[in-house]
Amino acid sequence: MRGRTYPVLCLGQFAATAGLTIVVPLLPFYLAGIGTPRGEIPWWTAVSVAAPAVVQLVSGPLWGWVGDRFGHKAMVVRAHAGLGLAIALMAVADTPEEFLACRLLQGACGGVVSATASYASAAASTDRRGRALGMLFAATAAGSLLGPLVGGLLATRLGFGPLFAAVAGMLAVSSVLAAVSLAEAPAQARERHSPRAIAALLLRRRETRLMLLAGFAAQAAIYALVVVFAPQVERISGSVAAATTWVGVLQAVTWTASCVGSPWWGRRNDRGSAQLGFAVAAACCAVAVALQGVVPVELLLPLRVAQGFCFAALLQSVLHVSSRHAPERGSGTAFGFSTGVLDLGQVFGPLAGASLAVLLPSSAVFPLIGAMLGAAALLAVAGRAKPEVSAETSHDPVETHEKVMR
Repeated sequence: MRGRTYPVLCLGQFAATAGLTIVVPLLPFYLAGIGTPRGEIPWWTAVSVAAPAVVQLVSGPLWGWVGDRFGHKAMVVRAHAGLGLAIALMAVADTPEEFLACRLLQGACGGVVSATASYASAAASTDRRGRALGMLFAATAAGSLLGPLVGGLLATRLGFGPLFAAVAGMLAVSSVLAAVSLAEAPAQARERHSPRAIAALLLRRRETRLMLLAGFAAQAAIYALVVVFAPQVERISGSVAAATTWVGVLQAVTWTASCVGSPWWGRRNDRGSAQLGFAVAAACCAVAVALQGVVPVELLLPLRVAQGFCFAALLQSVLHVSSRHAPERGSGTAFGFSTGVLDLGQVFGPLAGASLAVLLPSSAVFPLIGAMLGAAALLAVAGRAKPEVSAETSHDPVETHEKVMR
């Protein structure tokens, strides 16, 4: 990846992540502002958060297939423009139903992570693919760090409508910049395969199947932690005011560590086994999360640093494995399907976290979430235990699958 390619991709990834992390934390306040009944706000918030992930399970592979057929650059431009359009419409939504429709549109037209990762994977040489993904996820972490800080400051001064419009404008600029600055990725083979065939290939292979399950479990665990973390900080800090300060500091520390860790894990994936790296990182995350239920608030700082640094390895390692085992002409579809599976963790995780918080004391909830991360580590190791021939060296396994289906 030379010239302007990498800076443009990272800037777009940062803009998309910052824009979404400005929007999502403020959803309860925004929904209240458009007249949602107070008792219905938690339900509408949960549905609105989950909606894009559910849609992307279908739209991700389809857009990936379009990218494989017509070029990955167009998908980067489309993803930023689609996300910008959805957020622009959020600015004028008057009811929770209209807002939910905008979130569904976001899931149908967005998919920035898979689009950008597909382009980066195609543009980078095989021995630098992990580094490319690592730097993209560093940009994601930077957006996750700055987005909530900026959103919290501007929402009270500008209001939600202008704030959403500003985010949409930022995404429109990143879309135009990608259209003008990016070159099309190297041409791939002419023959194409269906999204169903690519998905079947990834699920049939032991290594990719277990890695996808590991990624789903890890994503679900982290999103379950989001539900229970702030209440735990409130309990151990003694007041809502103190908890608000501590949660802000701890979130900043976590994403800073993730920003630093992402390139490191990417380089490591180029040199060694992505499954082993995932397993080590998930196991360290498991310990860090489990301890957060029993330590005083001051000791959360080093635990969140460890969590952030190790979490940076998880999603990019799943995509690294998927890209290695997908045929070159199906890489976009493979990324779309893989991110769709990972997005389901964002749906299941908060539900699991809320259920655990109701049924169990906090001292038991955090070890259970840690156990989910431990299970993810074991799944990654199990997939590595019986390596299979990759798609790059096999005799076109996708074509074989399609012949069987026919």
